[in-house]
Amino acid sequence: MYRAPVDEIAFTLKHVCGLADLQEGGQHAELGDDLVDAILNEAGRFAAEEIAPLNSVADKHGTPLANREVTTPPGWRELYHGWIEGGWNGLSASEDAGGQGLPQMLSAAALEMWNSGSMAFAIGPTLTMGAVEAIEKHATEELRATYLEKLVTGEWMGTMNLTEPQAGSDLNALKARAERNDDGTYRIYGQKIFITYGEHDLTDNIIHLVLARLPDAPAGTRGISLFLVPKFLVNEDGSLGARNDVHCAGVEHKLGIHGSPTCTMVYGDEGGATGWLIGEENKGLACMFTMMNNARLAVGIQGLGVAERACQDAHAYALERKQGNVPGKKGDGMVAIAHHPDIKRSLLGMRTRTQVARAICYSCAHAIDMANTATDPDQKKHWSERAGLLTPIAKALSTDFGVEVASIGVQIHGGMGYVEETGVAQHLRDARIAPIYEGTNGIQSIDLVMRKLPLSGGDHIRGFLTELREIAREVSQSNRPEFGDTAERLRRSLDDLEEATDWMLAAQADGRVEEALSGATPYLRLAGLAYGGVLLAKGALKSGMENRALRTQRTIMARSYAMTLLCDTASLKEDIVGSSDSILEFDPEAMTS
Repeated sequence: MYRAPVDEIAFTLKHVCGLADLQEGGQHAELGDDLVDAILNEAGRFAAEEIAPLNSVADKHGTPLANREVTTPPGWRELYHGWIEGGWNGLSASEDAGGQGLPQMLSAAALEMWNSGSMAFAIGPTLTMGAVEAIEKHATEELRATYLEKLVTGEWMGTMNLTEPQAGSDLNALKARAERNDDGTYRIYGQKIFITYGEHDLTDNIIHLVLARLPDAPAGTRGISLFLVPKFLVNEDGSLGARNDVHCAGVEHKLGIHGSPTCTMVYGDEGGATGWLIGEENKGLACMFTMMNNARLAVGIQGLGVAERACQDAHAYALERKQGNVPGKKGDGMVAIAHHPDIKRSLLGMRTRTQVARAICYSCAHAIDMANTATDPDQKKHWSERAGLLTPIAKALSTDFGVEVASIGVQIHGGMGYVEETGVAQHLRDARIAPIYEGTNGIQSIDLVMRKLPLSGGDHIRGFLTELREIAREVSQSNRPEFGDTAERLRRSLDDLEEATDWMLAAQADGRVEEALSGATPYLRLAGLAYGGVLLAKGALKSGMENRALRTQRTIMARSYAMTLLCDTASLKEDIVGSSDSILEFDPEAMTS
């Protein structure tokens, strides 16, 4: 049974990831620790008591489609209405839009717990939150007046429609089309696939944000526009009108997240779906990226949420399951497998990966908050670049860790993990989508290397490295013997990261783009591992003496991570700077005969 780790979440927010920076600032000065704790406790209660019990039910039931209508799992409609009654949908939405205006950091923490409860449930409201931001920032006043309040409250839900059968990550190939009407609206035609919550019975209306091309649009991504297309048209008095020409033509049968309907959506079978332009014509991708960037962090948090749930299940099972004995134990009888050294290693590896994912995701949310609240132009630029740097790392490393942790959890359960009875196989099935959607982790690596490293001429990443080295020095100067050689291993990993960064920037400057791309994935892994090691050590440094046992365990986590996962940074560096020749010379077609 899932129990929200509220104390660890609060500690990470306050002492590792900089929530105090926001509490001491102007916009969130009223956000005291008591309010933070109250929000976290209630979010955790809702996740554990309301969402988590339905996770397995949803996995078994799925989302059947009949007569173009999708039925969500038993209890989900009531669960969703409990969600919106609690005001959770508008947690970080602006107060002007009817939301609570709270920091993204708190939204990230709550989202972790909801994803631990059920990843398949949490993804639906997450997309609605993204739609709120896109509409609030880019839509006309008339569209905001019609749609924003009901999306913020959760009365209606939103979707994101990008992918087409021939256009996955490459939106240059997008074919959905839009035609202008005389009244200022547009007619939308085309097919979209893999649309999460494209059809369901949780709300009376669904607001689709759809990418499409106008007839005279420029080629490529410069000719994509964004349109708001509701399932039901909305009358002038706000009531629902006629059904729009958009429907669900199919629901995918997936490896995991069975409770989340993944739909094929068809627009314009009966004359064209009515849509409204968001932003400017041919500039829709910029508007959609407002939604996509936050969605990428949200997907990283999905990896974190599943990892935490898998950790808890594996820990409980390892303490309960008795098997064999351990050296030095006296007396007869078997011991809980949690006491076997190899299982300890596995449990510790699960826990360190989960905490690293938590700290990186919350740090990314912190950077977004700082960018949103900064008034000084230099500070706004700094934090915007930091958010840009951390987003691909948070998305990719956290989702990779989610899969790794869920897989280790299955292993700890042994044969019982491979059957569905224990529920831990579901964690692995659910987690596996997260490295794929919202931009595959390979695309995140390309984004990091090609777009984020060159920010400010490479000065931002170099400044980031300087900050990390300062924390490593604090570990060294703490003179705490329980850290072992953690500080030295942090220093080495940061040396590896700096050398790899210099190589990446030089390769781009010299026009060796293919070489840089061949090392993008190991580079992201290296950067994430090194950053995670520093954040774990920071958590151990910030642990107070009031709870010596917890302080000891956090230090053990930092030391273990430094001894195990940080060893990989040296080989990753060698992979980056030394393997491009063999990768680029490899001919996939030669292997098909």
